[in-house]
Amino acid sequence: MSTTEYDRPYFTFGYHDSTRDTPLNDLQYGYLLNQGFNFAVAPITNQSFRKRIFKLVEDHMNQLAKSKSESTTIVTAAQADPTIPPLTPEDTSLFPSQAVNTYTGCISPWIDLSSPNPIIASVSRQVLNLEINYASFCGLRIVMIPPPERDGSRGAGNSGLAQYARAVQEALNIGANMSFAVQMPMYREPGIDGGVETLSRLNPVSQVPPVAHEIDIFTTWDSWHNVRSACSYNLRLFLALKVPKVMPDKALQDRWFSEPLMYLTFTPEIFQTNNSGNPSLSKHHRDMVYTYMKLKAAPGLLMLNAGPRIDHIKDFSQTIISGDAFPSLSEAYTESQPASEEAGKVSPYIEYMRWVESGQPSPTIFESPMLTSFQDWLQSPLQPLSDNLESATYEVFEGDPVKYNQYEAATMEALIEWKKLKKPTSKEGVVVIAVAGSGRGPLVTRALKAAEYANVDVEVWAVEKNPNAYVYLLRQNQSIWGGRVKVVKTDMRHWKGPVISESAAGPVYGKVDILISELLGSFGDNELSPECLDGIQHVMAPQGISIPSSYTAHFTPIASPKLHADIFARSATDPNAFATPWVVHLFSLDYNASRVPDHPRIQEAWEFSHPIPESTLQGIEARRSGGVVGGGGGSMAGAAGANDHNSRFCHLTFVCRTRGVTHGLAGYFESTLYESQVEETRGEKVEISTHPERIDKKSKDMISWFPIFFPLNQPLYFPADTELEVSMWRQTDDTRVWYEWLVEAWTWVGENSRVKVGSSELCSSRKMACLM
Repeated sequence: MSTTEYDRPYFTFGYHDSTRDTPLNDLQYGYLLNQGFNFAVAPITNQSFRKRIFKLVEDHMNQLAKSKSESTTIVTAAQADPTIPPLTPEDTSLFPSQAVNTYTGCISPWIDLSSPNPIIASVSRQVLNLEINYASFCGLRIVMIPPPERDGSRGAGNSGLAQYARAVQEALNIGANMSFAVQMPMYREPGIDGGVETLSRLNPVSQVPPVAHEIDIFTTWDSWHNVRSACSYNLRLFLALKVPKVMPDKALQDRWFSEPLMYLTFTPEIFQTNNSGNPSLSKHHRDMVYTYMKLKAAPGLLMLNAGPRIDHIKDFSQTIISGDAFPSLSEAYTESQPASEEAGKVSPYIEYMRWVESGQPSPTIFESPMLTSFQDWLQSPLQPLSDNLESATYEVFEGDPVKYNQYEAATMEALIEWKKLKKPTSKEGVVVIAVAGSGRGPLVTRALKAAEYANVDVEVWAVEKNPNAYVYLLRQNQSIWGGRVKVVKTDMRHWKGPVISESAAGPVYGKVDILISELLGSFGDNELSPECLDGIQHVMAPQGISIPSSYTAHFTPIASPKLHADIFARSATDPNAFATPWVVHLFSLDYNASRVPDHPRIQEAWEFSHPIPESTLQGIEARRSGGVVGGGGGSMAGAAGANDHNSRFCHLTFVCRTRGVTHGLAGYFESTLYESQVEETRGEKVEISTHPERIDKKSKDMISWFPIFFPLNQPLYFPADTELEVSMWRQTDDTRVWYEWLVEAWTWVGENSRVKVGSSELCSSRKMACLM
């Protein structure tokens, strides 16, 4: 695929100087914009406020200690938590202005919302709420919250994390029109702390936990998961993820990739120094940046203490100067110059990151601007039998040349082998081809081209139920196909077959040699391809060929917090949001399963083949006519069981090495359009696939189908070394088809013993069934 530099995403840079306690002035902000920055972080309060709060807490603790020493039984008023007084002009330099809504606000980093000391936790929460209230008043739209100081595991860690999650949930309610970015490290690097002196220094924890021999890199993700779960996956809650000095395993990088990222935070410590003395990033860091920048909402790159010096830039517009003190032009010029050579230089970190930006790999077709706009966007599956599609919908399908190239190749191979094997035709001298569900006719065009390449005479029929598409097909036959196609408007299941001749007694119907259809859905069978092809099989000749000849459904459990959050938000107005198998261009996801022998990451659920055996067709007719007492054994109540042969069930096991959370199942399909029947090439196939690990081999760059997503009503958390067992059913009652799915988490507790540690509800799409 050809590409230009404009196809690559632009990097968005943010300026954050943690030593500043005042917002930028207009000249400083303008200077940063000229330096290539796109936004800046502004502190909400200053050092004056910090000193006042520290003194308040220290005095309170001293008073509390004194009270306890004087009496162990009398509870004094001093034991009540201190109350933070309102802000004063001396506590902040942030005020409403035209530029303030472009800032990202920064909550005071010295608070400790997860402190095991209830007083410090209470004061920290009060500071958080006070600053959010004031930031909202000033017009800020984004605020960053400092990370929890400790992760949950047991005791104070769990208690503190619960306090932290509760504080964030309360903040979302207070700042109802604001978005929040929780600052989190990708993992806790040994020997590296936040470098901030928090309120907890006033009450140091007496027992320091022992240093672990092994680093658990998933603890910070656990903390984040606890927080966002407590906040019900709020769509205004994001991450400001701190990039570590040493990149972790790809499994953790993929986990964070699936989360709602707002910022990636870079500090000078993570940069190496190259041979020229300039900063650089390791290849692993660059690859991570390139991967994360493929997201539709690409994260901003927040340069923490890695920007240019701006203290030398003064804003005289805010200063009242008397006439005697007004500077001369030369003095004003001198004042405006950099205090040193270093002060006027562009940040070497920004220069390097711009170079990284220019080195982004060319996007694949799935990362093109058009498909990027569809990332993780929920679409309801089509109802092709009950609804008539719009022309624009057909046009989208027709925009994929790969699919039609494969169909043309399959048709051509079928015709060449038909002639080579000297198979009899249903009509003298021609191979009869029917395109069932022709739409606007792209498969008809490809069938005609295939016949020309194969040098085989054909008679082509186009069968379409949509009356509007029927008009378009008639026009195509006049202007494009030269009248070579016979167009029929009917439901394919009711078509009697190609007309051989007309007589006084009525038309005489023949058979079809090659039946072509594109009825496949994102899960293969979810748009009722089996039911449709069963219904038209009666017009096929005994030696007839179906293109496609078979298709298989595949799925895997995934984590996709963005999809769950979106579906959860929709469920407030749509009671069937979690009962809908959504068609979605899955992108921000994390595969739960690992690749292990005998248990692939993505596994096959079931298969359909066409044409079905004649005995199965006879059984269908017998059930419909009442010839089977009581209907089929597996039929639903009140149904004859005529479609029971298209019911399916599977039970699959997926092995998960690391702990995580499952939000649903990602579904794909593969299809054999045609398999060679000639002895020398028997087994060779023309195929299409949406299977992520096989698409490049079978139908590279095919974009006609997005995956399907079967959501869980509630996310299922599971520990490390878990086996996720998925049961799935394809159900039918002769009028509808729907799916049911159940996910269970099992873990080993002995050599031959497992226990269930979690389970989803039995989910069902019956209320959103596909109508036959």
